[in-house]
Amino acid sequence: QAQLVESGGGLVQPGGSLKLSCVASGITFRLFHMGWYRQAPGKQRDMVATISTGGVTNYSGSAKGRFTISRDNAKNMVYLQMNSLNPEDTAVYYCNAMSIFSGAPDYWGQGTQVTVSS
Repeated sequence: QAQLVESGGGLVQPGGSLKLSCVASGITFRLFHMGWYRQAPGKQRDMVATISTGGVTNYSGSAKGRFTISRDNAKNMVYLQMNSLNPEDTAVYYCNAMSIFSGAPDYWGQGTQVTVSS
């Protein structure tokens, strides 16, 4: 059974940093593109960053230059290093696994709350 579990969220002051982690189980991790998405209250879930099976990364405009996504296939983990956080980054952050095989299901974690506030 596939499972994604995020960790590392919390309360941070503006300008601070956080590193989110997501561990995957029940999937062949190296065959999944991985991503981080976020959803603020009353808003839709948006892509923050993705990393392909080959390590190619993609960032939203707001994340570019501040956030870094990385993966460790040996540990079945994906990370999101977030720097220069601001209150607009406050949201629930979700880990996503998308199979390289079209038609296969996506998987989502339960989310981790990130709150940026003084």
